[in-house]
Amino acid sequence: MQPARQAFTRESADARRAGLIEATAACLAEFGLAGTNVRAICAKAGVSPGLLRHYFDGIDDLVAATYQATSDRMDAIFADAVAGAGSDPRARLTAYLTASFRPPVTDPELLGAWTAFWALARSDARMGAIHAASYAGYRARLCDLLTACGARDAGRLAIMLTAMVDGLWLELSLDAESFGAEAAVAMIERTVAALV
Repeated sequence: MQPARQAFTRESADARRAGLIEATAACLAEFGLAGTNVRAICAKAGVSPGLLRHYFDGIDDLVAATYQATSDRMDAIFADAVAGAGSDPRARLTAYLTASFRPPVTDPELLGAWTAFWALARSDARMGAIHAASYAGYRARLCDLLTACGARDAGRLAIMLTAMVDGLWLELSLDAESFGAEAAVAMIERTVAALV
């Protein structure tokens, strides 16, 4: 009797890349930028360093891909919030702005990864470009929502509201007990009511 051959499945290239990106985000959240290295990422992903080099040109390439994937994920979350708000322009605007104060955007791990991305955006041209494109897209969608509500000078309002949401999200992520998600939502709602 011959021993049974053990069946195995090979993960697709997309699944391997996604696993490495997920592990990188987790390392950034847990260890910060200084502690995120090839060894830590590969240990978290359960793969060899050679596999990382097979899919990415190096850690800088992987961190940039992680920032892009995280930005894309946030875009999808905000789009889903708007879609779920129905057809009322004010409800759609409020849903877009306040999605930042609800899970999964309030996931504590996201703070660690996002602050690392912000730090790198100041010193790395590729990360800066990802940051610029991500924020430009967010503000453009916000500008469209503001315009649908009849706002004048929607471009400047979009800049101001983006900064306000970022500040509230950061403060909420650092200290959820200081004012809470519902208070952040109420602050945004009052601001929108006063401006639009």
